[in-house]
Amino acid sequence: MYGKGIRARSGRVLGVAVAAAAGLSGFGPAAPVQADTFIPLPGGSITRQLADGTNLTVRITGESAKISGSMGSTPVHRNVWTTAVASIDLDGTSASTATIKISPGYVVGCQVDISGLNANSTGGGGYNADLTGASLGTLGANEQMGSGITLGPGQAVARLMLDLERPDDYGQESHKRYNKVPVPHASVSWTDETFSVDGCGGYAQARTFVAAEVDSTTFIGNLVLYGEPFTIG
Repeated sequence: MYGKGIRARSGRVLGVAVAAAAGLSGFGPAAPVQADTFIPLPGGSITRQLADGTNLTVRITGESAKISGSMGSTPVHRNVWTTAVASIDLDGTSASTATIKISPGYVVGCQVDISGLNANSTGGGGYNADLTGASLGTLGANEQMGSGITLGPGQAVARLMLDLERPDDYGQESHKRYNKVPVPHASVSWTDETFSVDGCGGYAQARTFVAAEVDSTTFIGNLVLYGEPFTIG
């Protein structure tokens, strides 16, 4: 996987989580960032009932971002350090037999409103990834966060955080953009994972997302949770 600060974990949990509404408020234009700015973020959670009655809960917790400009104070360059925990929990009929796939990332936009994304979004409006209803094996956000992001006005892109090396069925090296866990709980955490944004002369925004897929013997269920947007200058 990319960044050494990213940790994927699995474990068994008991009980049913109570869903909370994720924040969807946006931020307007902001002055260029000169000093490091720490932004605490509320995270969020969402719960959906799958076809067989199993409850799927996706959460973002412990989320924050730290923003700084370039060393040369160039207004078209920003650096972002992000911290959060993404988790998925199952409770019900398929909880002990299904497989969970989890893939976190960030949507980043330049002079475009990304606050309207929600669990019913389809990835339209110029985003280069269809995150909702897509199989995580074919998710369209093909570049990882550490590669940096170049954006012009009116553009927005999605970037995945995970890049896991695993042998395929023939023993050859393959790369997966999700962590696959055969238990009712999965999580991925990251601390001070950084990416840069270049080329955006106006205000820019970002927001985290967690794409979840549940595979059982009878169905495949998909759900995406978006965090609250935050300004990056």
